[in-house]
Amino acid sequence: MARLPYLDEKDLAETDRGLLKRPINLNRIIAYSPQAARRFSGLGNYIRFGSGLDPRLRELAILQVGYLSKSPYEYSHHLKIGRDFGVTDDDVRALEAESAGGDSGLPDLDRAVLRGAREMTDDLNFTDETYGVLSAHLSEAHIVDLVTVIAFYNGVVRLLGALEIDVEPEYQPELDAFPLPE
Repeated sequence: MARLPYLDEKDLAETDRGLLKRPINLNRIIAYSPQAARRFSGLGNYIRFGSGLDPRLRELAILQVGYLSKSPYEYSHHLKIGRDFGVTDDDVRALEAESAGGDSGLPDLDRAVLRGAREMTDDLNFTDETYGVLSAHLSEAHIVDLVTVIAFYNGVVRLLGALEIDVEPEYQPELDAFPLPE
């Protein structure tokens, strides 16, 4: 159960009600700080709608962060969102294999994105090998966007965890299909 009660539009000042245009539990908690919510949403919207980074790669990186950090909220939401951007069930199984140190059969770039997300989550950096693969396939702008995605979602999973934000019932089937590791 979340550490704060979930806000509804009626709980907010008229000028802040737009913060709950998408009334997911994350937004219903972060709206306690309207200015933070606006800034948070600004970067989130850039990542989803403004970046030129391939959206499937973006979603793979986000899923890797959610999986590695065992964040049911983030993982379940991006399993669903990822499908809209080309992530398949086979990709999710490949992510699980990569996370366990196995051979996923994914292309080099996909594997480097997943490895980079793991490295940044665990060690705050890319290895030279991972960076080499990424820089061979991505522009400098796309590398910065990828680092931004991974860093942002590492922050998101910590916010979700610290405030114990619950997974909405409509996202639970995603976790049932692809449970997080113990």
